[in-house]
Amino acid sequence: MGICWCSPADNPTPATTTHLSSVISQSTSNTASTATSRDSNISRDSRFSASSGDEAFQNGQILPTPNLRDFSFAELRVATKNFRPDMVLGEGGFGKVFKGWLDEKAAGKSGIGIPIAVKKLSSEGWQGFEEWKSEVNFLGRLSHPHLVRLLGYCWEDKELLLVYEFMQKGSLDNHLFGRGSTVQSLDWKIRITIAIGAAKGLSFLHSSDKKVIYRDFKASNILLDRSYTAKLSDFGLAKLGPSANQSHVTTRVMGTYGYAAPEYVATGHLYVKSDVYGFGVVLVEILTGLRALDTNRPNGQHNLVDWVKPYLSDRRKLKNIMDHRLEGKYPSKAAVRVAQLALKCLQSEPKYRPSMKEVVDTLEQIDLIDETPKEPRKHAACQTNRRHHQQQPLHHQSPLASKHETKRADSNRPQAR
Repeated sequence: MGICWCSPADNPTPATTTHLSSVISQSTSNTASTATSRDSNISRDSRFSASSGDEAFQNGQILPTPNLRDFSFAELRVATKNFRPDMVLGEGGFGKVFKGWLDEKAAGKSGIGIPIAVKKLSSEGWQGFEEWKSEVNFLGRLSHPHLVRLLGYCWEDKELLLVYEFMQKGSLDNHLFGRGSTVQSLDWKIRITIAIGAAKGLSFLHSSDKKVIYRDFKASNILLDRSYTAKLSDFGLAKLGPSANQSHVTTRVMGTYGYAAPEYVATGHLYVKSDVYGFGVVLVEILTGLRALDTNRPNGQHNLVDWVKPYLSDRRKLKNIMDHRLEGKYPSKAAVRVAQLALKCLQSEPKYRPSMKEVVDTLEQIDLIDETPKEPRKHAACQTNRRHHQQQPLHHQSPLASKHETKRADSNRPQAR
């Protein structure tokens, strides 16, 4: 879930009413007074629409109103076995996420029915109500193969919950940085596929006429289904982008250390391309298998981007920071191009960063590069050795000496970290 932060003066608190229309709809002046009108007016934001003819919308759309189910708290309590601790999938600033099952006939019995993920607001959570509202308002209307599907919500008294599709493979964060026998490392091909999927999700958000700025792009917010399809989750910090005559929006600084763009941290000015910076950070994590911020690393290496930038621009140094779990099984040309793309995304000035559509195009080109490095054929190697022995018969070494020399040469090679 990451370590989030915000201005201390901005602690949202839930409203006392239980009518969603009065708090979620930003463009409707009429306030609903009944639960019936609540659902029909959940989000009529006329400023939030798709650009006609944009290619990014071929596989996604922005719905005119959310198509969400209003769950009762009792339903979700049964589905999660009364929010039992062993059902917890994760925890963040909003609260805990529980696994559950939906099936009217099975009455929520564990392992039966449709698996779901239920996010439950912590009564002590500082992110709270505003993020819950943002999730419903944005993710409730956004439909795309690379966005996690929000199935519904619950608001009863002080209980605020969100219900999502269940993502079987967990988060990219867990696969890159998790430890233990249950954590499966990702090969090169899967890493690139995940990067492409996440990039397509961001590109979709940036393609509406009132662009959506995700604002919290990080590895823990990229979830994976059973086939490793990447989907963006957690829209609690999402913001509508600037109007046509503006370059940015100004807002309180919120996000996750290590991923937030420098211009946003310094000024509170949020650009669409502030998301691109965060994507660049995740690309570096995918290459190295190291967290964006880790105070357990030696001094000078706490911030991953600051530390490895010189390695990203040098093809010979790059192999020294590649994730050792890849075991060298990646095409060096592709790795170099990903590193170059990451550097473009990490430009200090937003205007010099590529658009997410350009990022998608570049990654798809990189994906076409042969994913397995070519090894010399044994026959060719034997021919080379035979010619060598014929030309220099007096300098022939014994097999034992050859092995010794090989080991000594290997010991002098720089070790990848």
